[in-house]
Amino acid sequence: MPSVTRLWRLLVGLVAFGLGISLLVHAELGLGPWDVLHQGLADRTGIPIGTMGILVGAVVLVAFWPLRVRVGIGTIANTVLIGLVIDLTLWLLPDSAPLAVRVAEVPTGIVLVALGSGFYIGAGLGPGPRDGLMTGLADRGVGSIRVVRTGIEVTVLALGFLLGGTVGWATALQAVTIGPLVQWFLDRLSLAPPGARVPLLDPAR
Repeated sequence: MPSVTRLWRLLVGLVAFGLGISLLVHAELGLGPWDVLHQGLADRTGIPIGTMGILVGAVVLVAFWPLRVRVGIGTIANTVLIGLVIDLTLWLLPDSAPLAVRVAEVPTGIVLVALGSGFYIGAGLGPGPRDGLMTGLADRGVGSIRVVRTGIEVTVLALGFLLGGTVGWATALQAVTIGPLVQWFLDRLSLAPPGARVPLLDPAR
């Protein structure tokens, strides 16, 4: 049974991550690759974007079995909780906001995503479904983590864009800032022993 410390850090991390994604969705100025896909699918089906993220995450989890990726309590919590937080937050936020507010939501959302990543990855209770897919493919010899991650994200970004997901300057800003920010928070929030390898430094969720 995971310690209380790890569990509360996991919970805080996933809630912060979901809040960050919610602000980025509400800003309508560009999303990260997976969320572009979720939004495109949501727009086509009428399913809320957070719920769509849960459904996509569940489909991705199916790939864990042939890839022999370990499923932890954090994996399941990641799959479900982030999507629930996104849907609840977007329901509470107004339908529209002034441009200045939306612009401010972008860096705030990115920092929340990075903070949340530092907490939930640092808790060490299992990768998110999209992270696990990335590392599982890399471990099976498909390519390095960098190559696999790039291939997956380019693919889901293209599919999401074709489906109508939002790609904009905020997408590019996330691409260049999320990795360093996650690393900064993870260095300070990880419960791993000093010097231990933490493989997921730039999560795709």
